[in-house]
Amino acid sequence: MNQFTRRIGSASARRPWVTIATWAVALLLVLPLAATAGGSFVDDLVAPGSQSEEAMELLEERFPEASGGSAMAVFAAPEGERLERHRPAVDAAVARIADVEHVASAAGPFTAGTLSPDGRIGFARITFDVPAMEVDPKEIEALTDAIEPARGDGVVVELGGDAVFINAETETSGAEAAGLLTGLVILVVAFGTILAALVPIVLALVAVAAGLGSVMLLANALHVSTGAPTIGAMIGLGVGIDYALFIVARHRENRAAGQDNTAALSNAMGSSGAAVLFAGGTVIVAMAALGLTGLGFLTSIGLSTALVVLFAVATALTLLPALLSLLGDRVHKRSRRSRKRPVKKAEDTAWWRFAHRVSGRPWRYLLAASAVLLALAAPALRMETGFPDAGDDSTSTTHRRAYDLLAEGFGPGFNAPLLIVADLTRPGAEAEDVPALSRRIAADPGIAAVGEPQTSAAGDTVVLSMFPTTAPADAETSLTLERVRDLVPDNVAVSGLTAMTDDLTEQLTDTLPVFIAAILAASFLLLMVVFRSVALPLKAALVNLLSIGGAYGVVVAVFQWGWLGGLFNLQDTFLIASPMPTIFFAVLFGLSMDYEVFLLSRVREEYAATGDTTESVARGMAATGRVITSAALIMAVVFLSFVANPSPLVKMMGLGLATAIVLDATIVRMVLVPAAMALMGRATWWLPRWLDRRLPRIGGEDADPQPHPEPVPAPVPGTW
Repeated sequence: MNQFTRRIGSASARRPWVTIATWAVALLLVLPLAATAGGSFVDDLVAPGSQSEEAMELLEERFPEASGGSAMAVFAAPEGERLERHRPAVDAAVARIADVEHVASAAGPFTAGTLSPDGRIGFARITFDVPAMEVDPKEIEALTDAIEPARGDGVVVELGGDAVFINAETETSGAEAAGLLTGLVILVVAFGTILAALVPIVLALVAVAAGLGSVMLLANALHVSTGAPTIGAMIGLGVGIDYALFIVARHRENRAAGQDNTAALSNAMGSSGAAVLFAGGTVIVAMAALGLTGLGFLTSIGLSTALVVLFAVATALTLLPALLSLLGDRVHKRSRRSRKRPVKKAEDTAWWRFAHRVSGRPWRYLLAASAVLLALAAPALRMETGFPDAGDDSTSTTHRRAYDLLAEGFGPGFNAPLLIVADLTRPGAEAEDVPALSRRIAADPGIAAVGEPQTSAAGDTVVLSMFPTTAPADAETSLTLERVRDLVPDNVAVSGLTAMTDDLTEQLTDTLPVFIAAILAASFLLLMVVFRSVALPLKAALVNLLSIGGAYGVVVAVFQWGWLGGLFNLQDTFLIASPMPTIFFAVLFGLSMDYEVFLLSRVREEYAATGDTTESVARGMAATGRVITSAALIMAVVFLSFVANPSPLVKMMGLGLATAIVLDATIVRMVLVPAAMALMGRATWWLPRWLDRRLPRIGGEDADPQPHPEPVPAPVPGTW
């Protein structure tokens, strides 16, 4: 691996302008192509093999007019007035809605009788000739234009319903730019020069631009989730800066050690470049593993993020050495005063002293750090998951305001419609049994109303709509769904968006253990092959689980329990979105492995030279501590910038990722790692000979650590 990255870096550095031109041409091809031929983002909210999928497939095959997506234009008169007073404006809006492409029908509140008991709120039911997930955002924009004139008559008009909620575009806050600016300031402090700070930022932006352009093209081949670009950009910015930062820091260290620019760059690419390749590979594997859930929207998020990370690795291994070759020592030029300062030896750094301090009392530090992480993780034991609905979104969105108006006028369950689909060609309920079935369902205490049955033209399929008494994400709604499914015969299935999301949550719960086990197994094997050790990958998995658990706990405490909610501009408490634990685990495990790989790669180099585990950890921390801390701080700032996003779900993701990165770079890397490795001693590098012979070697020219006799630790100079 070291030889591979060294050759790539050297080839790019020898022809820097060719490399830069190649990347420029690639961007000029990808970005315009993505803008013109890129697909749209949709959420494939289908759990394969579920009852809701079975019902929707049946409707698409036999009753397509009942399988189309639906939306609602919600009209509300001012307080104290009835909507009837504004009938001309409402009817005109409904007429314009009916003319929008792919709208099959639009029934106004006065003709369909869809008015609230007080007559103030009404809605027009909009039916599309395509499923909700295939409604183009352009149609949603056309609907927005169609209802706009009604607002001039003093009517409140909002768009809601499944098709609008599913296809809503993710809002941005603009804080992401502030996050990048803060990251630039941190890099200037870390490197002392603006030029050295700008290089990682530029590389990250190139990687994200190329990656997101490719994701848009990917959306032409498969359904890509609306959340994929946000998550891809979030992770891409973080790792793009980090990967460039580690290589630039190693190049700078090599120059300070007296190597000429060519040798310094080649050696940096052979050491830190190899670590970047492996670290990026672990993130890509972790994200691609989301495909194991069997859920289309999670698979698309995993593939999209993996694509952006792949570009981050590619820019670090090719574009970065080209830039460093052109810039030479200018990238590291500092003030005269800073150049006169002698380069610190490892023994002179606080990192070296602290590592020896931890190693001197490993049990005390190990138990204390573990206790802190376990305390932070404790709230995760009470995690309650559910699929987000329109009521969880910001009130700045039209679908959230429509949701609130419908709940006010017709009850909370009106936002959670369920669909009963009877296949009359199978044994079970017959056509004459439908009225009795409808009455039996209506008698359930969780059902507010059951609509009139609709029969397909062939007479082989019957559809009934029903409305629960509780909101979509309410636990009582899930219990009602279970009771209704127990009530109906075998040839009757329950679908609708609420049923689909419940089935998704159930499948996520069932597949999460398999998903976690697969990632743990893959990362264990990869680390064992690279570091030729059994204990190291086992330790890495355990400490990473602790930092991820801590992040889970913080998210539960803030969003589910409401602790410090005002600090994050949260007006309510929220269930943890059921996809979040799975996405969190994939992202956080991959990112945690980044820092594990960067630190252990350096520790492994030192151990090969000294044969002293404790000293090699201290020297590894001294060499990488400042860089890892800077990288983690930058990534945390980038992630925290997403907490300013209006969407609670994006806030949840940003806070969880930032928390895990901070925990990983402080408690895990500074305390748990040196304490655990001190306790393991030479067993840290143990690998059975029979296994060593069978494992592939991907370490390049660097020799594996040899089993040196463990020396007696020298006294730690000074005390803290």
